[in-house]
Amino acid sequence: MSHLSSDQLAELRKTLLTQQQDIRHRLQNNEHYGLEDSLRDMSGELSPIDNHPGDTATELYHRSMDISLAERDELELDDIDAALRAMDEGTYGICAECGAPIPAERLAAVPATRFCKAHHPTQNSPFTRPVEEEFLSPPFGRTSMDDHEEAAGFDGEDAWQIVESWGSSNSPAMAEGRNIDSYNDMEIEADETEGFVEPWENFIATDISGNHVTVVRGTSYRHYMDAGEGDYMLDPNGKKERE
Repeated sequence: MSHLSSDQLAELRKTLLTQQQDIRHRLQNNEHYGLEDSLRDMSGELSPIDNHPGDTATELYHRSMDISLAERDELELDDIDAALRAMDEGTYGICAECGAPIPAERLAAVPATRFCKAHHPTQNSPFTRPVEEEFLSPPFGRTSMDDHEEAAGFDGEDAWQIVESWGSSNSPAMAEGRNIDSYNDMEIEADETEGFVEPWENFIATDISGNHVTVVRGTSYRHYMDAGEGDYMLDPNGKKERE
């Protein structure tokens, strides 16, 4: 037996029929939010490509909005039809998930609902992440060899680092690391050594026999010294210059 009185059911049916009529009237009068017209008819021109591309973009935005509004109305109509069928079958006001009676106050606020508040689908956020993320996680997906201790070859991350070194649309504020204030330091592992093991090997040079040490005081040299890692015994002249 329903927990709702006959008067309550009659009032709820009246509300549902009114909502149903309003939605159908709205869809009919505005021709399903103008979706029955083509984009060319809406613009009033022979071609949707106007002199300004912003015009077409605006029409496309409005068309997308119309589709969303029409889908919402059609979904509401489906819910109302299902609620009216439930009234005829004597199952109206019973939660479709747990089978418990839906409070009359909730039905008065949302007459077409089929769920109690605790079991309404919107209570749980759906997992709607793109399926591609399953392949791309961790970053660079299966092409990254950082997690393999014995792998030291060229991988997907290295390929991206080369491309990124030529620049991107990001700014230092969007860099992966913190306290980045230069575009030259934005790349992933920007300080990673290439072609040498120790940083000083990048600016120390000798002759073919390994004698006559020469210090090339370039960018790598200055970064090495400014980081407090330098040993001026390798370059006495550099120490004098700094003093």
